[in-house]
Amino acid sequence: MLWLVIILLLFIFQTATILIGEYKRPAKTVAWLLVLFIFPIIGFIMYYFLAKEYSQRKMVRRKGRRKMAEIKHQWMGFKGTVSEESEEEYELYEDTRLCGLLYNIPGSPITLNNQIEVLTNADVTYEAMLSAIATAQKHIHFEFYTIRDDQIGVTFQDALIRKAKEGVSVRVIYDGVGSYALSQAYINKFKQANVQIYPFLRPLIAFFDKRMNYRNHRKIIVIDGLVGFLGGINIGDEYLGADPKLGFWRDTHLKLYGDAVYYLQQTFITDWMFVSKERLSDSTFFPEHGVPASSLAQVISSGPDAHWDAIQEMFFAGIVAAKKRIYMTTPYFIPDPSITMALKTAVISGVDVRIILPYQADSKIVQYASRSYLLELMQAGVQFYLYRKGFIHAKVMLIDHLMATVGTANVDMRSFFSNFELNAVMFNKDVIGRLEDDFLMDLKDSDELKLVEFEQRSRIEKGKEIIARLLSPLF
Repeated sequence: MLWLVIILLLFIFQTATILIGEYKRPAKTVAWLLVLFIFPIIGFIMYYFLAKEYSQRKMVRRKGRRKMAEIKHQWMGFKGTVSEESEEEYELYEDTRLCGLLYNIPGSPITLNNQIEVLTNADVTYEAMLSAIATAQKHIHFEFYTIRDDQIGVTFQDALIRKAKEGVSVRVIYDGVGSYALSQAYINKFKQANVQIYPFLRPLIAFFDKRMNYRNHRKIIVIDGLVGFLGGINIGDEYLGADPKLGFWRDTHLKLYGDAVYYLQQTFITDWMFVSKERLSDSTFFPEHGVPASSLAQVISSGPDAHWDAIQEMFFAGIVAAKKRIYMTTPYFIPDPSITMALKTAVISGVDVRIILPYQADSKIVQYASRSYLLELMQAGVQFYLYRKGFIHAKVMLIDHLMATVGTANVDMRSFFSNFELNAVMFNKDVIGRLEDDFLMDLKDSDELKLVEFEQRSRIEKGKEIIARLLSPLF
């Protein structure tokens, strides 16, 4: 009997620890309790190493922000403010609540002096990136969740090494989990060419440091502080359609000039300080760019080290602000309750809500989890489309002709609460129109998921969805 009492007390202790540790997010509590129920001891060990609140980076982050603030005051002056004449060109200023929220996101001012180019798919994006890299005179900052040692990975490596040999400072960050397969030989070749390269949390170190669950999902290139790239595309042959399982890869990226590049630079420098302990405090990282007041834009970074879930709040505020339409593309759809309710409220209010998801997924368990959220939204009137041409990885949301966002964040709880992410929010009608054209083209390559057919899926499929949904906050 004594051993039964010990086991019971141990189980109660483990359960209480999870309840106390995850009280802020009930969905994660349920997920971890399910893991604990299935794997009584192993589940708690997993929780101990994977579920730690990310707090150790906050001091580094605060110090970096203070330094960046000093540099921005030197070089930006009045930048980030918009004249009354400019306000009349943008619908944003007609929605005081949305405008107020966006203006108050810490460290992410809305800037006017920008030029924005939408890049559709990897072939065009890689060409633009390599062309920009070739023009570098002073520095190249290169940060990706996934860098692969394949044909396109070697092409980028050769381009970066070539610039390093010309005397350009080249800094590279890769995520330890996203680039877990990156060979040591590939990394050593960079180091031998005087390219500085660091991982963001090596998997083994992150595991024992209890930060394995936090990943740097950002994709950033900054050339001389003047040209920047961000979006959904990593460095790998699969983005060019080389994966035989997924085939054609549909994605969206951005090329930026102007004030917005300063905030890509700020994000990279803060991440660089974390991985290398080197402070890049030279004001030449923020040069005068000469871009005229042409396009309103905002770069928003988020991560588990911040007090705000800034990207999640931007998504929520945008959905709530919609009056006519919400067009959304995401490869992974695991919304938190606030996003789910916002979408339901919007569509019930008469907003046209259309969401494109992949038909062919790169992860079955994530696909089952995504589909578990569809029924209640479809019953409310949300239209879902499954992309059939290949795999769609674009991360785009359009709200009326009011705003659009493109970046690294998926519409899922991992992107909103656990990953380090980066999105651009844009308000220029030409940019929104270009993204709308892409969305409508993707709709032609998609089949609408009909409610009647979806309700007829088998009990086995429904069972898989239930289990996947319970675990979805941990994906």
